[in-house]
Amino acid sequence: MKVIETYLKGCFIIEPPVFKDKRGSFMVCFDQQQFQEKTGVTTTFVLDNQSISDFGGLRGLHMQKDEYSQVELVIVTQGKVLDVVVDVTKNSPTYGDSFSMILSSEDNNQSYIPEGFLHIFSIIEDNTVFSNICDNYYNTDAKVGVVYNDSDLNIDWVLKEDEVILSEKDKSLIDFREFRRL
Repeated sequence: MKVIETYLKGCFIIEPPVFKDKRGSFMVCFDQQQFQEKTGVTTTFVLDNQSISDFGGLRGLHMQKDEYSQVELVIVTQGKVLDVVVDVTKNSPTYGDSFSMILSSEDNNQSYIPEGFLHIFSIIEDNTVFSNICDNYYNTDAKVGVVYNDSDLNIDWVLKEDEVILSEKDKSLIDFREFRRL
């Protein structure tokens, strides 16, 4: 397993080993021992979510706050997404900065997202299967978020505005300036 830390502290790209032969392929999705040895980070996952979405779907910018904060490991098992995180860790020198990368079933890369980060992904291929594995349980009352197209964040979504498909809840999220006051 190859682990690369992004410029956002605690946020990693994981390149798992894939073994191929005439039968197909085998991949070690996550190895806690190797991850800990390479990063010094220990995480115990307790919740595994999966979504199936078509082109244009956009899910986020969300996070859970306080004692319900979550570490996430995200994996695309079919299709392709643009995965984006925004650092909102208090007193972080990169507060408000974002990091994005393409995750796909072709390259098998994963994103490890620590607590204190908003997370969102846009689907850029039909019939995409996205797994989100978390170290804490979901709590609806602890969920906070920022509208995806906030001008202060200036994130390039790869999608045109008329291609974006949002839930009603995501349409009503607050802007980043208001989020900063929470």
